[in-house]
Amino acid sequence: MDPIFKALADPSRRELLDRLNARGGQTLRELGEDLGMSRQAVSKHLAVLESALLVTAVRQGREKLHYLNPVPIQELADRWIGRYEGHRLTALSRLEQTLEGTAMDKPEFVYVIYIQTTAEKLYQALTDPEFIKIYMGGYGPESTWEVGAPVRWKMDPDGEFEEVGQRVLEAEPGKRLSYTWHTLQPMHRQMFDFASDEEWDRAVQERSKVTFDIEPAEEPEMGIRLTITHDGFDSPDSKMLEGVSGGWVVILSSLKTLLEGGKFLDEPA
Repeated sequence: MDPIFKALADPSRRELLDRLNARGGQTLRELGEDLGMSRQAVSKHLAVLESALLVTAVRQGREKLHYLNPVPIQELADRWIGRYEGHRLTALSRLEQTLEGTAMDKPEFVYVIYIQTTAEKLYQALTDPEFIKIYMGGYGPESTWEVGAPVRWKMDPDGEFEEVGQRVLEAEPGKRLSYTWHTLQPMHRQMFDFASDEEWDRAVQERSKVTFDIEPAEEPEMGIRLTITHDGFDSPDSKMLEGVSGGWVVILSSLKTLLEGGKFLDEPA
């Protein structure tokens, strides 16, 4: 926890986090615009944020893109905010995000989390229905996890697995898993505010995908680095993007708790 609090103590670093929260996937040059500091100073601040796991960088061609990694903040909240207070504050936070909106140029989300486990156990947790049932609260996917195989999805803990057009794109045990995501379902129309039938008809055509990359952490004592990339959304205003952006943070936190032998709340996240 010390590196996180140290990183957050500096106002310049908080400004960088705010900028990444407003728009993920920025280069060093973009982040440094109008900050009143040298490129080297911005680079040093980013290094501190990366060492605290608050920022993750992804190579895309010759560019290095930076993303906010909210998982450590979620872990701070899990540790010090009581379970009942936590539910209320999460609801208020989501209400604030909905009312204020979040502008993004790149319609994708990238999260990174470090877990004390092995690559093999982590891959098993991503594919084994018994593991998935625990950290996804009874929802989630089921598949043979062979490339091209269908990924059936359970939308209701008390329901059955359904065929919703998802397919496995890549499956390399211990290294990488990727599959197409389901489209918006009828139940989602009640959850999101669609201005018209035409807007709903366009939204249900969107087909995104999720990819899990598993690799050793930079430092052995940090365990395994899991990077989840959810992309392929049609626009920054995608309702599915809005829905998964908060969901993955909670799911990853629960997955980490499970693999590291922690205890869950009585009520699934």
